[in-house]
Amino acid sequence: MSNTYHLAAASLALVLLTFAVGLRMLAARTSEMKQLKIHPQSTATSLKMAARLTDVQAADNFRNLFEVPVLFYALMAMAVATAHAPPWLVIGAWLFVTLRVVHSAIHCSYNTVMHRFAAFGASLLLVVVLWVAFVVTLAPQAGG
Repeated sequence: MSNTYHLAAASLALVLLTFAVGLRMLAARTSEMKQLKIHPQSTATSLKMAARLTDVQAADNFRNLFEVPVLFYALMAMAVATAHAPPWLVIGAWLFVTLRVVHSAIHCSYNTVMHRFAAFGASLLLVVVLWVAFVVTLAPQAGG
């Protein structure tokens, strides 16, 4: 398999994680709303929802999956678009996905902040390093 294929597969894995967390969020919200007999209209805004619902871990994690991972998706798209997909980028991509799975697993379960922060911090640092390395290694190709 080509490195480009691996980058696409890592991106797809992160998309599937986002879908899974979204479904977990939907299940948690509907269950809590049924249990507490909360009318859907009473949660029409994020402010109203925060005042009524307490099981928000999956929702918080779902939002997180549209923050730092956006930088990952952009890097994967740039790598594919420029045909610059070195082996270290493939390894970094799968490591990033793994760290985000760990972050989501912690966030959606026992939610110990320092454990979650370690996974978040490592994934943020990794994506920054990947971007810097990508730009540095791409620059010679662009000039020649």
